[in-house]
Amino acid sequence: MSSAPAPEALTLSQLPLFPLQTVLFPGGWLPLRIFEVRYLDMIGRCHKAGAPFGVVCLSEGSEVRRVNPAAAPSGDSFAKEVFHPVGTLAQIESLERPQPGLMVIRCRGLQRFHVTRRSQLPHGLWVADVQLDEPESVVPVPEHLANTRDALQRLLQNLQERDPDSLDQLPLQAPYHWDDSGWVANRWAELLPAPAELKQRLMTLDSPVLRLELVSDLLEKLGLEG
Repeated sequence: MSSAPAPEALTLSQLPLFPLQTVLFPGGWLPLRIFEVRYLDMIGRCHKAGAPFGVVCLSEGSEVRRVNPAAAPSGDSFAKEVFHPVGTLAQIESLERPQPGLMVIRCRGLQRFHVTRRSQLPHGLWVADVQLDEPESVVPVPEHLANTRDALQRLLQNLQERDPDSLDQLPLQAPYHWDDSGWVANRWAELLPAPAELKQRLMTLDSPVLRLELVSDLLEKLGLEG
């Protein structure tokens, strides 16, 4: 008796990418100021269609496209942009246009993806074929990591008490999933004063409990968990 074939991973073609010097985690919130032509058009189209775009973390290069002074006259005159192959889908939740040539957006992280093929369009926008990860399973917070969760709850309470009028601008947004190891780990990872490379490694970990354990170790080293 043959076993049923494994379901194929969902793929997206020509997903527009936004390389940043930060990491977007699933369930996280990211504010962005958009002023480059390559992104103004892309964000406008995604917002109109209700479609997501991809956020990837840069390993080399700048968020703003810069001319490379050392480039050969016959080659690409722009500085190199290199980014990690694992990123997160971003859904635009709000968009404002405070002045011509400027968009201010807030987007929410959905699920992770792996880039299988990428290309850069003539005006500088990156697009990619990507394979979407399954949404992460909910794994209850183990007892030995309960203090890490409780410390995050205390932090949120302090933030709410300090400035109750700006709750929508807090880095932690409802709905809160206090007994979900991956959610707690992701929220701490966003807040930690850690290099983007380290946050990228945490984001790509498949085990939510391992991610939470590593975050707990970092908090202990930084003296932030007490």
